[in-house]
Amino acid sequence: MNREKRRTAAGTVTRWMKFNAVGAVGVVVQLAALAVIDRAIGGHYLVATAAAIEMALLYNFAWHVLYTWRDRRGEGGGLGQMVRFHLSNGLVSMAGNLVLMRLLVEGTQMPVLAANGLAILGCSVVNFFLGDGWVFRARGPAVVPGLKSGAPSTQTGWTT
Repeated sequence: MNREKRRTAAGTVTRWMKFNAVGAVGVVVQLAALAVIDRAIGGHYLVATAAAIEMALLYNFAWHVLYTWRDRRGEGGGLGQMVRFHLSNGLVSMAGNLVLMRLLVEGTQMPVLAANGLAILGCSVVNFFLGDGWVFRARGPAVVPGLKSGAPSTQTGWTT
């Protein structure tokens, strides 16, 4: 394996670890929200699941922008990335979680929180590759007039 491929592979592994760190806290956000919402509207676990997923999606998006993919700027700025995030990670998470929740809760009588944990795991690999390849896809270096490469931006604090 040549040096560039090793560096790319190492970068992907590092990003995968960051993705999972953000995702681990996102799981806590989702499960906590699910527990509270499910208790508040008892008997409507699918509605509670959808609301909890949205809360976790917003949390995860913010931290992926700030941490996991902070080196990548997207077309359309943050709004464009948020739209792509919801169209990809959001749809995978929502559809995957809701389908798996129905199968696991109604089909196997698994408790709601345990079923949701398994559903989240089932969607995470797909979401990483959608995030890396589409939502936060790599582009050429950002060009900021008057900013030298490697210098932090005065607007974002990010290094170009």
